[in-house]
Amino acid sequence: MGRWRARPRGRRRGVLALAAALVVAVAFTGDATAAFSGPGAGPGAGPASCAGLASALNLADTTVTSAAANSTGSFTIPAGQPGGGTPVTGLPPFCDVTLTEANPPASDRIHVEIWLPLAGGNGRLQAVGGGGYSCGISYGAMAPALEAGYTTASTDCGHTPAQDDGSFALNPNGSLNWPLIDDFAYRGIHQMTVDAKAVMTAYYGSAPAYSYFNGCSTGGREGLMEAQRYPGDYNGILSGSPAVSWDELLIAQLWGEFAMERLRDYLPQCKFTAFQLAAVQACQTYHGVNYGEIMNPAGCAFNPYSLVGRFTPCGTITRADARVVQLVLRGETSGFPDGRSLWYGLEPGTDFAGLVNTATASGVTTPSPFPLAVDWLRYWLTRNPDFNWQTVTVRQLDQFFAQSTTEFAVMDTSNPDLTAFREAGGKILIWTGLADQLIYPRGVERYYDNVIGAGGGLAATRTFARLFLAPGNGHCGGDSYGPVAAGQFSALANWVEHGTAPATLLATTAGSAGTAAESRPLCPYPDGAVYNGAGSIDSAASFHCAPAFSGPGPTSQDRVPRRPGGG
Repeated sequence: MGRWRARPRGRRRGVLALAAALVVAVAFTGDATAAFSGPGAGPGAGPASCAGLASALNLADTTVTSAAANSTGSFTIPAGQPGGGTPVTGLPPFCDVTLTEANPPASDRIHVEIWLPLAGGNGRLQAVGGGGYSCGISYGAMAPALEAGYTTASTDCGHTPAQDDGSFALNPNGSLNWPLIDDFAYRGIHQMTVDAKAVMTAYYGSAPAYSYFNGCSTGGREGLMEAQRYPGDYNGILSGSPAVSWDELLIAQLWGEFAMERLRDYLPQCKFTAFQLAAVQACQTYHGVNYGEIMNPAGCAFNPYSLVGRFTPCGTITRADARVVQLVLRGETSGFPDGRSLWYGLEPGTDFAGLVNTATASGVTTPSPFPLAVDWLRYWLTRNPDFNWQTVTVRQLDQFFAQSTTEFAVMDTSNPDLTAFREAGGKILIWTGLADQLIYPRGVERYYDNVIGAGGGLAATRTFARLFLAPGNGHCGGDSYGPVAAGQFSALANWVEHGTAPATLLATTAGSAGTAAESRPLCPYPDGAVYNGAGSIDSAASFHCAPAFSGPGPTSQDRVPRRPGGG
């Protein structure tokens, strides 16, 4: 190894493409879990029973919009949904049920899609989460769950995909639409869960043997929300790259663009790439072993100023450029640029293009901020769709951070007290990439550290909650420069149903003919994978788990959870 592994051509994406990917690729199963046998498994009563669900179900404030068998092997995503008009193929025969849930006396309507195997199902529920400001409906994530024998469910949380900019939060008169905000924060996923279980019970004659939630990004946040608010909803939760402190995160995601604006230095993207490459080269070697990715970004002492004077295809790197990168890696502070730390920065070696994006045309480089952060200002905080983020002052940014954390506490999922979830027998597997370019992994680490503190220590916490950090992995496994995490859902199901807690996960880099060119174990936090000193550096068999790569633990940057009782 000992080399920088460039992305395959065409993998690099702009910020708008990343935002779109949050809406479409919202659940990361990592594998196609084989169908189980056991309680609740077996064929349904057949297509007639499927069609009869409309009259058989009696759910409060819920209408069965349609219930029909689909044996074509294909499903065309409806117009208006992400990927609308695209056929999803290779599906087994299933009963397609759509529901509309009312919320009297409010006028909001939540739509739910539930797919039940007509035959050969495993009697288990796998609900899938959303991405960005969209809950779904996540047809692309439902398909692999159905193929693996699960009944699967997804919901739009009451707003259409056309409002994936967060505009659903704002009424035409400029007031906040709190019913829809609550639907997005917690109610939509919970109601989907309740109704999916009822539909399974009516169709199969028994409740699901096990219920799982699978989500990444916004879906990861939804998984944490379920464990905190509704601990009896799911036996197992897979929470990937969770937006754990949404109310703080959405302001912090503007920090890099704000820094460039204040310093009047918009770095062309190839300069950011030079900083990323230099950070990996500086920190990929530990104790004489070149791992190829930064195993412990928290211990990386990369100095951006070391690149001053270096030539790049888009100009020579200046001290002002290095100052921007230093601020981006440091994270948001009050009283720009060097006040009290408010939130984390990007980790060294992370692709900057997600949150610190620029566009260059006719020789002029301009900012291209992450849309979710800008829309948080426009629709949620200022209630002004025409608000220009470039007018934000230092004082206003601090005020927006404070407003966000107080006014929208309902979006926060940083409550570390998972006692009720543990006592209900639940298991939660959390994972995130250490090169996540959209959600700061240190925020996820901090949350798990707080769960350890609230749960009686690391050993007690590991009996029901485990965190896995994936070096070199980007957001939800995308745009990664290291081996990509896989098998998370299989590990969770095995833990729930057989009591075997995952000792490791496997990360791989694809090679030719479907073989793994490189593999690496992922260890439960705070441990990391350490080379044995012999064997191929590209083989997981050459590594063991040890605390050598554990993070520095809580620091002055870490704060006591704001709301011990949850948001």
